[in-house]
Amino acid sequence: MAIQGALPVAFGAVFPHGAFALGVEAITDFETKRPQMDKDSGLPLWAVDVIDADPEARGKAKSVKVKVAAEVCPTLPDEVPGLPFRPIEFESMAVMPYVDDNGRRPRVAYSLRARGVKAPGAAGGRRAAPAKEAA
Repeated sequence: MAIQGALPVAFGAVFPHGAFALGVEAITDFETKRPQMDKDSGLPLWAVDVIDADPEARGKAKSVKVKVAAEVCPTLPDEVPGLPFRPIEFESMAVMPYVDDNGRRPRVAYSLRARGVKAPGAAGGRRAAPAKEAA
């Protein structure tokens, strides 16, 4: 059986020491300048800039982008007093290996995806900005 698509992976397997969010932005198609859409869900893609809390992480492994498919921009967890960055967890993560041949030698690289974001330890994540309640 051949594996097709991204492989599901637990947040703790990717970020065993935790992760911090720097920000989130829309991913746009380079050629059309339109929002890039997720091939599976058809939803717009958002990139969350993340710093790996692993003290041993170096170079490209220290800062990564996690793609989140959502109708509207995902809401990051609230700031934590005394911390320079927002602690974050991702829901329903998946990893897609690919060959990066942009350098001197081709290497295996990984694209990280998630279905939602939440504060560490929170029961439910936030996939998008919260809707306003009707009065």
